[in-house]
Amino acid sequence: MGHREDLLEGAKRCLLAKGFVRTTARDIVKESGTNLASIGYHYGSKDALLAQAYVEMVEGMSDAFVGAEGELRGEPGSLDRFAEVWSNIIGTMRDPGSLWRLSMEIAVMGDQLPEVREHLARAQREGARGIVTIFHGGREEDLSEETVDTLGSFYLTLMMGLMAQWTFDPKSAPEAEQLTEGLRRVIEGVRRS
Repeated sequence: MGHREDLLEGAKRCLLAKGFVRTTARDIVKESGTNLASIGYHYGSKDALLAQAYVEMVEGMSDAFVGAEGELRGEPGSLDRFAEVWSNIIGTMRDPGSLWRLSMEIAVMGDQLPEVREHLARAQREGARGIVTIFHGGREEDLSEETVDTLGSFYLTLMMGLMAQWTFDPKSAPEAEQLTEGLRRVIEGVRRS
């Protein structure tokens, strides 16, 4: 591995251990075995490096959403698929050092980190595109912008709310079965009206 990759891996470890705000450039250098000048040369700034490390970690989580076997049960778009994906996502939130706790820190600190916020806002759009295909099948490149703006935003909003609940009070945070029953009731209500 070169300095660029070493920095990225060191930044990931620092993020999980210390969070975004408490991680310093010196922490990353120490963890990666590189030097301070490498951060500026390869990433432009410590914040840009940390943002890239965070995005890569989140992208790596999408494999966990589909479970250990890599295939989801239930038809794309079905309540069975909905329940299974949320069960898998919630499974990733149970760990005390979970990436999702870091996500909440970044969401709260966003105003203080404008460079990071811009980088992550672009990545969020791609996340919306990816999460739609997990729930509904198909290929990301075939999704319309309207689908990303509506269905993708819907799932990301659920994800942010779930992250907040699991971070704030994991004992009372909903499980996949509760989310699925809630959606089932919404569907029944819409059908009656």
